[in-house]
Amino acid sequence: MLPAAEEFCDLFPAVYLHFCKRPHPQDRRLTPQMTAVLSHLSLSGPLTVGEMALHFDRAQSVVSEIVDGLVTKGLLARVRDQRDRRRTLVWLSDSAHEALRREREVLDRQRVAQAMKTLGKARANALVEAMRALVSSASGPRSVDTPSPPLRPRKEKRS
Repeated sequence: MLPAAEEFCDLFPAVYLHFCKRPHPQDRRLTPQMTAVLSHLSLSGPLTVGEMALHFDRAQSVVSEIVDGLVTKGLLARVRDQRDRRRTLVWLSDSAHEALRREREVLDRQRVAQAMKTLGKARANALVEAMRALVSSASGPRSVDTPSPPLRPRKEKRS
C-alpha cells in the first residue's frame, strides 16, 4: 500500500470522530422504525397504511401506530387519494423532508467550517481540491455495489 494511502486510512477515523454530525434534538424523538417509514415514503411516494404494512412485512396495526406517532409530530399527513376518494394516503410533510435531509448528513458543517477557517483559505482550498481529485480518481471502473457519491458543483469564485 502507498504510504499516502496508509496515512489517509489512519487519519480518516479521527476526521470522522472530530466532525461527525450529532443528532439534531428534534431527530432524537424519532425511533428507528419512524426513520425507516420516512425514508421508505421518500423513495416510494405516498402509500396507504396497508401498502406500507406489506412493504415492511409488518401488521397493519403496528404500521398504523408508527404513522400515528409521525402524524402527531407533524412529519406525516393523511390525504385523500385523488383517483380513489375511498383511499387515504400517507405522505411526508415539509418538516419530514427537512428531518430526512438532516439524517443523511454525515459531517457537522459548522465544525468543518470552523476547522477550515483556522487552516486559512489557501490550505482549505487545497484540501477541498485534493478531496475532489481523490473522489474523482475513484470514479473509474467499480462494481455495481459501490456507487460513487455525488459531487457538488464548484461554486464560482468571488473576486
